[in-house]
Amino acid sequence: MRLLIMSDTHVPVRAETLPDRLWEAVDQLGADDLVVHAGDWMDPGLLDALLERAPRVVGVWGNNDGPELRERLPEVARFIAGGLRFAVTHETGAAQGRERRAATRFPDEDVLVFGHSHIPWDSVASTGLRLLNPGSPTDRRRMPTHTWLTATAQDGELRWVDLHHLEP
Repeated sequence: MRLLIMSDTHVPVRAETLPDRLWEAVDQLGADDLVVHAGDWMDPGLLDALLERAPRVVGVWGNNDGPELRERLPEVARFIAGGLRFAVTHETGAAQGRERRAATRFPDEDVLVFGHSHIPWDSVASTGLRLLNPGSPTDRRRMPTHTWLTATAQDGELRWVDLHHLEP
């Protein structure tokens, strides 16, 4: 199962829509694949567009999302893919101590996807919890490029985690 992971899209404030390369990646997903969005959509229209084009969408609301998105999406989403237990949330707090806090808050998950910082992150807590932040495909902040992640979940393993870069 392939996962396309994004966060902090901030549509339409930072961009009118997702970059073409990211839409192309969505369109190439197979029937068993899914899109994961870790919040700060800002426009419910983007959620609707992804629901129309992606085989499956798992998303959460972020601190910049208004009442309509908060009514439609949870603060924390959990799902199983490829034999792995995933959790998705928007914010995990400061980088210092993140693995410890996440392992305490999500003791039963294998992978935590989060956003908020717009800074890509890939680490493993002492408990084995893998933490992934895809950065942002539309608002790079202090990063040199816009980013998102793809990964494959298969047989209880997260394989081929790739950070994709798009020049600003």
